[in-house]
Amino acid sequence: MWEIISAGGFLMGPILLCSLLALAIFAERLWALRREQILPPDLAASAWKLHRGNKLDNKALDGMRRGSPLGQVLAAGLANLHLERDAVKERIEDAGRQVVHELERYLNTLGTIAAITPLLGLLGTVIGMIKVFFAITEYGVGNPAVLAGGISEALITTAAGLSVAIPSLIFYRYLRGKVNELVLGMEHEATRLLDAIYAERGGRA
Repeated sequence: MWEIISAGGFLMGPILLCSLLALAIFAERLWALRREQILPPDLAASAWKLHRGNKLDNKALDGMRRGSPLGQVLAAGLANLHLERDAVKERIEDAGRQVVHELERYLNTLGTIAAITPLLGLLGTVIGMIKVFFAITEYGVGNPAVLAGGISEALITTAAGLSVAIPSLIFYRYLRGKVNELVLGMEHEATRLLDAIYAERGGRA
């Protein structure tokens, strides 16, 4: 394995670094984006019970915010129930944008890795072919061993770049879809809770 890496030239270093970084980001985001961590299943029901029992004080809201991203979104709405419905929805949307930014942490880096590793492989190919032409100029075409180094460098870096880029792109698309799914779930929970609260107010009126 080391012989193959060394034969690929100095660009194998950045390509290998990108592969390690992509794996680390995927593992970290996969752990951070667990559904039960982002969308605790009983949180909206608990918030509703607190509201019905008039127990939504600052301590309860702070605990909700610290508990999960869904808690941050719900707390943004529950803390502003004295406002009109549209104003409360704006507060929820503002909190949602901040939560989405946090959920998408490192995804741009992963997308960049997926984009640049084929280019690093292509650059290695160009450098390898330049070495081949220099060797032809100096030694002619009669010595295949002299040409093999440049050709192997060209092929190895291309293969390595694609081998990192393809999984990185798959990881990126998968995590992006997971974030979108979680965001839709948070919007659904927040809207359902808000509808229940204002429906209750309408019934009281």
